[in-house]
Amino acid sequence: MSSTASRIIFKDFIPSGLPSISDFVVEKVPAPTKEQLKDGQVIVSPLYMSIDPYQRGRLTGTKDSYVDSYVKGEPITNFLVAKVVASANKDYKEGETVLADDGKWQTQYIADASDIRKVPVREGISPKDYLGVLSMPAFTAYYGTVILGKPKAGETILVSSASGAVGQMVVQIAKARGLHVVAVAGSDEKVEHVKQLGADVVFNYKTCGKYSDAIKKAAPNGIDIYFDNVGGEFLDAAIANCKNYARILICGLISEYNASSASDIHGIKNMRYILSRKVTMSGFIILDHLHSPEHQQFFEEFSKLYREGKIKYSWHETNGFENAPQALLDLFSGKNVGKSIIKV
Repeated sequence: MSSTASRIIFKDFIPSGLPSISDFVVEKVPAPTKEQLKDGQVIVSPLYMSIDPYQRGRLTGTKDSYVDSYVKGEPITNFLVAKVVASANKDYKEGETVLADDGKWQTQYIADASDIRKVPVREGISPKDYLGVLSMPAFTAYYGTVILGKPKAGETILVSSASGAVGQMVVQIAKARGLHVVAVAGSDEKVEHVKQLGADVVFNYKTCGKYSDAIKKAAPNGIDIYFDNVGGEFLDAAIANCKNYARILICGLISEYNASSASDIHGIKNMRYILSRKVTMSGFIILDHLHSPEHQQFFEEFSKLYREGKIKYSWHETNGFENAPQALLDLFSGKNVGKSIIKV
């Protein structure tokens, strides 16, 4: 093992506005040694690190969010795949691959056994797939669409941010269940990508004109389910196009994450349709459902579908540990197609 390790921290909380690369620091620290391990602990070295929009909220310092803010002076954390490089735990051998739900952005660090778990061995599934097709964003798509959306064959679903880590899975889950899929993406390249996933109608929200008119044109009979990844003005337009008894699933609000003030956030003006059309709007946090029976159900179903080639999955892979901060910033400028990860 190296005598030093690199880690990524942030200088100060960023309560509003778009973060910049200067807000992050890649620094050297002494690497942990096997002699420092307490009974049951291991030293791990990340192989792949997940990049996710919800991390923006953890940089704000707020105390009233669904997930704790990061700790100043400590490494940023998130889902990752790592290799055990030293062990004082009989259940984990050196060289084994593990998963961490809140692993450190540090090239070597000490982990308790409770913070990691072995990568399940499934034929045709690589360790990296647990940050992708079998990851938290993929389970988010499944839980929202299937468990909360209660889709019926023949219904119409609208999906925003359809080329992203969550959206690309919503499109495929919906098609597999016989829905008519209307999808939205932010570039012509992304539109073509989503068409390849099977969406029936796809439009570019940056060039479509008035959102409510574009949705009406794409789904003239209205929408039964809206899977929302963006919030703001597009959510407002989707509400106006809901059918009676439609279901709106609030998964993300990426259009609002970097707002500098309340005036930058689009207030919902079409709430009357929630009442008059008996629409159900449900917010959900997938972290509440990790390792639940539904999570296991998702694993079994999607492992099989992926091995059979019935699920397509796109990656936006960035090489180099030190490039993780820029990869996180790129999420908010729409540069990625598919799931963003770092190959350490």
